[in-house]
Amino acid sequence: MAVYAIGDIQGCAEPLHALLDRIGFDPAGDSLWFTGDLVNRGPHSLEVLRFVRSLGDRAVVVLGNHDLHLLAVWYGYATEKRHDTLRQVLEAPDADELLDWLRRRPLMHLDRALGYALVHAGIHPSWTLEAALAYAREVEEALRLPDPSDYFRDLYGNEPSQWDERLSGSARLRMITNVLTRMRYCDAQGRLLLEYKGGVEDSPADHIPWFQVPNRHRAADDPTLIFGHWSTLGYRDEAGILALDTGCLWGGRLTAVRLDGARQRFEQACEACLQPL
Repeated sequence: MAVYAIGDIQGCAEPLHALLDRIGFDPAGDSLWFTGDLVNRGPHSLEVLRFVRSLGDRAVVVLGNHDLHLLAVWYGYATEKRHDTLRQVLEAPDADELLDWLRRRPLMHLDRALGYALVHAGIHPSWTLEAALAYAREVEEALRLPDPSDYFRDLYGNEPSQWDERLSGSARLRMITNVLTRMRYCDAQGRLLLEYKGGVEDSPADHIPWFQVPNRHRAADDPTLIFGHWSTLGYRDEAGILALDTGCLWGGRLTAVRLDGARQRFEQACEACLQPL
């Protein structure tokens, strides 16, 4: 009974299936953790959604920004962007079932026994692990309402950029969502810097990877935090973080890491050749 974490797929079904063949995935006993962004920009978002949903409890999925964007389009509070590849999902005969399943996925997952937590982008430098889980639950509750329109109506925007426990309403939910699904860089005071998406080597001087912000809260017994979202960062295994977005969509590779027992890394090439947007 193996447990594997897999980086951002973004509709690239062929490398996903090839990677699962490579690791010898057994759906009867093994489990897969997905870092989010199952869909969009790649050619087979519908196939990926159907496959992951078919795994039932064998799949742990946290929501990414592209997954939330798909849901916002479905609810009518966003329009498809020029490079989106969501139409096949939206027009599928099982779209309602797939997207209702998707909106009920968590934004954060924790398995203390295994020693790992899972999120799409990261957790704010000032947050404890327990606080991050509680904040994620606030967003999950809004998403799982019979009518989550209020959440999607106010989803988009880069403000507020500074966390404050006194935030309330849509501003609070937007800030939590941006941290968990969009964050890459912060400044030294923990303010989100969401515009720049490139690599660390070329980043502006005040841009600090969120996991390197000075005085970031991290307890000695915190589990390793797995995340994706950041293709220009690539694979990182250091100081309590495990970054798994290795740019499958951008002509890179799809990465899986076995989490139970000795950590093992597996990669599968992707033939897609897009430029980061």
